[in-house]
Amino acid sequence: MSLPFTYKTMEQVKAENTHNDNLFGLVYRVAITENMPGEVNIIPISYPLNGLKIAANVYVPAGYEAASPRTYAAVVVAHPNGGVKEQVAGLYAQKLAGHGYIAMAMDAAYQGGSEGMPRNTDKPANRIEDIPRAADILSVFPGVDPTRLGILGICGGGGYTIKAVQTDKRFRAVATLSMFNSGVVRRNGFLDSQTDSIQERLEQASRARQQEADGGEVLYTPNMCEMPESEADKLPYDLYRDGYYYYGKTHAHPQSSFSYTVSSLLDLMSFDAADNADLINQPLLMIAGSTADTLYMTERVFSAATGTSDKELFLIKGATHIETYWKEEYVSQASEKLFQFFDSRLSAGK
Repeated sequence: MSLPFTYKTMEQVKAENTHNDNLFGLVYRVAITENMPGEVNIIPISYPLNGLKIAANVYVPAGYEAASPRTYAAVVVAHPNGGVKEQVAGLYAQKLAGHGYIAMAMDAAYQGGSEGMPRNTDKPANRIEDIPRAADILSVFPGVDPTRLGILGICGGGGYTIKAVQTDKRFRAVATLSMFNSGVVRRNGFLDSQTDSIQERLEQASRARQQEADGGEVLYTPNMCEMPESEADKLPYDLYRDGYYYYGKTHAHPQSSFSYTVSSLLDLMSFDAADNADLINQPLLMIAGSTADTLYMTERVFSAATGTSDKELFLIKGATHIETYWKEEYVSQASEKLFQFFDSRLSAGK
């Protein structure tokens, strides 16, 4: 049987990642620098989705051999809004592989290293479809036991994960980290701070879409990471202040962007991850920082997920939203909780 994905050569990988000295272009701390025998390795792949080529990194455990009869549980990792697979999604995929899972971090269609025009289109339907397609691919990856498939959605990827798993029951265990409900925030503003301008912004998005249809310039939202530090430090929310430094300074990647097509708002503003959350009947773990100003989003979805009794809200004391991406003490706590959760729900025979 031919596989529905293509392995990338190391020459292709090197050619694609020229922004730093990491072979895979990874920007997180303790990232893999090269594939070594007896260690966690990265297998870069690409695969088709609705005519687009999707870029992904598959992290495999130490001792993995494609031809071996041994099988592994596997986890899809969906990246945050503005993020790419080389940032926090890659970090947690590497952690999971270090614990014995095969984990795949992929770039959303129209974003990162994946194809799609206009660039940085951010429509919920696209990002939701990224997730079942990742299941298609990972479930046939050599060594994966398709009956032991889990998912970890981070930030915006967490919101889209909540929506995808409502209907895709191939995912036997569902986890989110610092979940972000993209549609509600794009519509109402952060902490409902922009409810008085909803219709005005919809008018702007409508005009932007018509301009695209007429062959005109594609309009984009402002890129927060391009503002001066002095302005960033005055931003009213931890999410945006911390995000400015994470995405714009300490963990910057050239394919990562907070600028999206204005026309995407037409789709985003009617999206709510909490809608139909009662359809989730899988085990559910939602992790968030106790001081994160996005915590209200996780709490709302957790309450709405009434279709499963096997659910837990785990708070990391003292952590903000972005700190769960990189701060070692918080990453360690989140990772250990994820290991416990996936180990108990994806073990053989479950």
